[in-house]
Amino acid sequence: MIRDAETENTIRAFASPLFAAAGLDQDAVNIYIVKDNSLNAFVAGGQNLFIHTGLIMQSGNASQIIGVLAHETGHIAGGHLTRMHDAIAKSSRSAILGFILGGAAAIATGRSDVGAAIAAGGQSMAMRNFLSYSRGEESSADQAALKLLDATKQSARGTLEFLKVLEGQELLSSANQDPYVRTHPLSADRIRTIEHHVATSPYSDVPTPENFVRMHERIKAKLQGFINPVGRTLRVYKANDNSVPARYARAVAHHRKARFEKALSLMDGLIAEHPNDPYFHELKGQILFESGQVRESIVHHRKAADLLPTSPVILYQLAKAELETNDPAFIDPAIINLEAAVAKEPRTAMLWRQLSIGYGRKGDIGRSSLALAEEALIRGKADVAQFHAGKAERYFPEGSREWIQAQDISLAANGMARRRRNSPDFRGVLFEHDRFLHNREGLEHSEIRLEARGCRLRPRLSPSGFLFAFRTGPEGRQPVLFLGAGI
Repeated sequence: MIRDAETENTIRAFASPLFAAAGLDQDAVNIYIVKDNSLNAFVAGGQNLFIHTGLIMQSGNASQIIGVLAHETGHIAGGHLTRMHDAIAKSSRSAILGFILGGAAAIATGRSDVGAAIAAGGQSMAMRNFLSYSRGEESSADQAALKLLDATKQSARGTLEFLKVLEGQELLSSANQDPYVRTHPLSADRIRTIEHHVATSPYSDVPTPENFVRMHERIKAKLQGFINPVGRTLRVYKANDNSVPARYARAVAHHRKARFEKALSLMDGLIAEHPNDPYFHELKGQILFESGQVRESIVHHRKAADLLPTSPVILYQLAKAELETNDPAFIDPAIINLEAAVAKEPRTAMLWRQLSIGYGRKGDIGRSSLALAEEALIRGKADVAQFHAGKAERYFPEGSREWIQAQDISLAANGMARRRRNSPDFRGVLFEHDRFLHNREGLEHSEIRLEARGCRLRPRLSPSGFLFAFRTGPEGRQPVLFLGAGI
């Protein structure tokens, strides 16, 4: 996963009107940016929406991303994850596992023919019924997306453009397809339905709002600067291109190559033109911090926080820089900033970790231990959470707010440990979305813990779109599933 305030806020700005039109609580839907160059987005674990950086970087315009978000909102509003569980329950276990393990074999061996051979063994009537159900869910999400776009008076042309891109991948082998195609059955009927909507909707020719156009261009350039090879970024955003996105991308690229003077010069020009842009100040602060100019970075991190005081990411960066100075004068301000960030994102482990450092520097061992206990609980480390909560209890009067907090953490950690000891079956538990890593073996998540009788397992993503892992138990090597629904 990556955390970037501008990218997160842009995607939420695109999605918020759709969430409202769907009757969803906007604050209850979590949006995560997955650092992965493939073209994909999916919902998992309830109201959690994941969007790959590859989808953003490959998108032609904001309307295409909005179309994908409308489709994913349709999945959430339609309760499709719950229905998917029911559909799997009605299909034979062997058929489902054949399909999933076929993808696993393809990943492990690098040979699509091996995966296809194993998957073929599971192609029973139950499997065909399951795939048919999945196609139905996709059509349902499409219909919901079109209604949401009309309700928000937005064009569906971007949705159609995106599906046309996917249509071109259907003739590729599964190994060369983007995950979006593999996990979202595409059919001619789906495209015809959207084409008909575009031809008849009164909003098809409504232009994308100018601010959405600018926001999309900026996050696309920024992500390309951070993720693509520096040479490629500088070829795409040439030195004679004086547009804001081009200078933004080049500043990031030069920063990555430690050409700090060039990067700072570009950021100074952008800030001179847009003095109240929090993200420009944020990036300049990052460049200064990472070039060793920690005190100088605080000025720009603080300016970004003043302009956008509700952003946990920006508050975290400011507090981290303040603590990095080792100046006692910055300890209290850092704690205040981290407390504000934790209030917005109480389930983000890195915030609690920095808060424990802040209180530790202040000599407040009780609150430092409380923060470490909260971090451990989020990460699923029950024994560590119990230790630090027990330590914190000794520093506070019985019945105080902090004492009660420590008691609550101890109870939660005890319950977590007990469930692991007594669990009669295998269950997937998502503790925290902190960072995704993608390699040739599939999707790994350093903060996903698959709960299986106390064993922590490392998940993989099969080409069929399921997270899975293996555990060796009394009955041999058994798969454990954690389901997700893609676009």
